[in-house]
Amino acid sequence: MNSITFYTYPSCTSCRKAKMWLKQNKVSFEERHLFKETPSVEELRELLKLTKAGTEDILAKRSQSFKSLDVDIYDLSTNELLELLTKNPKLLKRPLVTDGEQLIAGYSPGDMKKLCHKKEKEHISSHVS
Repeated sequence: MNSITFYTYPSCTSCRKAKMWLKQNKVSFEERHLFKETPSVEELRELLKLTKAGTEDILAKRSQSFKSLDVDIYDLSTNELLELLTKNPKLLKRPLVTDGEQLIAGYSPGDMKKLCHKKEKEHISSHVS
């Protein structure tokens, strides 16, 4: 069973809600502070593989950091964009929650419930076999 990684920023309201949801539902997770333990380019590449719409799913386009960018992200290669994200993690949606097979960008109790229910079913079936 893959563990859940929770990329967070403590003063983010959505992150606090997601963390509270995980704790209330007794979900074990590894917490990573997005700005102190910024995902590497390779980690971001792995997260992108789990998205439906690529970088659109993980970019915080409503953030002030994104709005104040002096570069058109659509002119960047994937590698250049991933480098930019590692240097400026405020451009990432928060929180990011993943089990290595699915990714939730932002706080979504419904999606978190599906992810954790799937993990719970995998855990039970691995102990029954």
